[in-house]
Amino acid sequence: MKIGILSDTHNMLRPEVLEALQGCDLILHAGDIAKPEILDKLRQIAPIKVVRGNNDRAWAEDLPMHLAFELEGYRFFMTHKKRDIPGDVDADIVIFGHSHKYDEFRDGSILFLNPGSCGPRRFTQPITLMLMELGDGQPVVKKVEIEHKVRKMNTPPPSDLNLIIIGAVRDIQKGLSVAEIAGKYNISEDFAEQICRMYLTHPGIDAQGVINKMELYSRGL
Repeated sequence: MKIGILSDTHNMLRPEVLEALQGCDLILHAGDIAKPEILDKLRQIAPIKVVRGNNDRAWAEDLPMHLAFELEGYRFFMTHKKRDIPGDVDADIVIFGHSHKYDEFRDGSILFLNPGSCGPRRFTQPITLMLMELGDGQPVVKKVEIEHKVRKMNTPPPSDLNLIIIGAVRDIQKGLSVAEIAGKYNISEDFAEQICRMYLTHPGIDAQGVINKMELYSRGL
């Protein structure tokens, strides 16, 4: 059985991610999906099991905060945040996300897996997901890292940056993709991803909040 494991897509499904998931029998998503359309696209590849992340809003009210299920004789437990894993969790394999950092480790008999994020890139962190093979013997886990391609485009003058961020946040709310936002404002996809990440990973933030945070990070604060 081939399983795709991903998390923190934040309304972005890269073509490389969809390609990596081809041939999977099941897809597990550990939350922070952002839009239901992401799940619709994944269902076109394989059945999915999904939990709700802290950035999944009203549309995701019916999604569980955690799931316990069995596959090929292995007991799974999946939740978005590591801190929400019960101390006495009864599972062979535990899946979580939220940190955007790939991780796999064992604690006693339990295998813990964090596929990282394959959505908008967080600063210099890699773009990752997991593939797992279940069958005879121990589970085999493979890290899939997506190359980050920086596309250079015209850089707007600093006086226009705030207006671009305000417009981009409005377009994120409308469901536009990173590529669509980059093209609309003639900015690099890397910069569009940063705006998207700032907005989607800080619940309640508005366009001015995104501007303020990006100014702080640019000054190294």
